[in-house]
Amino acid sequence: MNVRHTISSSANKGKPFLRWAGGKRWLIKHLESFLPETFNQYHEPFIGGGSIFLYLNPKKAFISDFNAELIEAYDSVKNNPQEIIKHIKSFKNTKEEYLTIRTQNFQSAEKRAARFIYLNQTSFNGIYRVNSQGKYNVPYGHRTKYQFDFENILEVSKVLKNINIFHADFMQCIENVKENDLIFLDPPYTVTHNNNGFIQYNQKIFSLEDQHRLADLIQQIKDKKAYYILTNANHLKIREIFDFGDEITEISRASLIGGKGAVRGKYSEIIMTNIRREVNGIFN
Repeated sequence: MNVRHTISSSANKGKPFLRWAGGKRWLIKHLESFLPETFNQYHEPFIGGGSIFLYLNPKKAFISDFNAELIEAYDSVKNNPQEIIKHIKSFKNTKEEYLTIRTQNFQSAEKRAARFIYLNQTSFNGIYRVNSQGKYNVPYGHRTKYQFDFENILEVSKVLKNINIFHADFMQCIENVKENDLIFLDPPYTVTHNNNGFIQYNQKIFSLEDQHRLADLIQQIKDKKAYYILTNANHLKIREIFDFGDEITEISRASLIGGKGAVRGKYSEIIMTNIRREVNGIFN
């Protein structure tokens, strides 16, 4: 049965407990222009910071990511938020403590989750990066005045209580997709714009082959008569890969990623969807 979607009061849900490069908090104020009038289950296989999921606060949802540490953090926030908070409170926000915690490999899932959240919030720009040995190697961010929002962790835990959380490749999400479901797809961008300045670095994270697999996933979503919303780089190659004849909205935004004194210019993104609604001009 097709259930009408409503957005819950902000008092009853959390906001992202992580800083996430490429996060979509900026999209929230425009989101209603892209949503279907009704949908059943919600799916997000690149959960990242989860800003869209948390804003929608769906009753039935499947969230996943290929980043095992990220998913363990979500699982632990869901099941043992108080334990995570206790561990975070034991960590000091200093460069020396940061570098020490960065090298630790804790035994309990809750302490590993606390480490993940602590490093994310006190690191340089909240970037997630590991070296060739899989060790987190982002430098300290000098956010010495930052205060952890423990109340928000508790709110997010409530939102996650009845949510299905998986560590999985994005293609596996199709196993749970049914007719009239909504799938929000926010992959790592292989390229950022038509100048193609990002492609070699991000090929290691999300390759052009992965973009082709994502296009296959979207075709399967459409075959199941479900809805998708895809965000991606506004690049000729991306447009070619995802040439389905569906709705495309171009967005020109200021980059929010960069260090102190970095030049933060405009870059272009696109939103593609098979949801037929009037979205023209909303980003003017």
